[in-house]
Amino acid sequence: MKKSTCIITLAAVLSLNLPGAEKARAHAFLDHADPRVGATVAASIDRVRIWFDSVLEPAFSTVSVHDATGKTVDKGDGRVNPSDARLLEVSVPRLAPGTYRVTWSVVARDGHRTTGDYTFVIK
Repeated sequence: MKKSTCIITLAAVLSLNLPGAEKARAHAFLDHADPRVGATVAASIDRVRIWFDSVLEPAFSTVSVHDATGKTVDKGDGRVNPSDARLLEVSVPRLAPGTYRVTWSVVARDGHRTTGDYTFVIK
């Protein structure tokens, strides 16, 4: 291996341990959801739950569920679960068959915001 390649590799590895490098890796990203991303569910559900790979800041994290026309259909009680700070959840009434979009916006404890959405289908 060339000396210059070794120096660049060493510099890259060391930069991962610099102050602030942890912040760069601390954004909260969706880990898994129920119903699953893109799932078709045979029966109506009573809540949507999304787990993230980092602890969430409850005051700045939201989730909502919308029908195919864009109308909000959840019960407005979205929250970070008090027993699991990585779980964002919202209740929904009995949903008619159709496609639903879940939208979320979360802030990790380090202050970084991430947003996203996904759909699922009720048969």
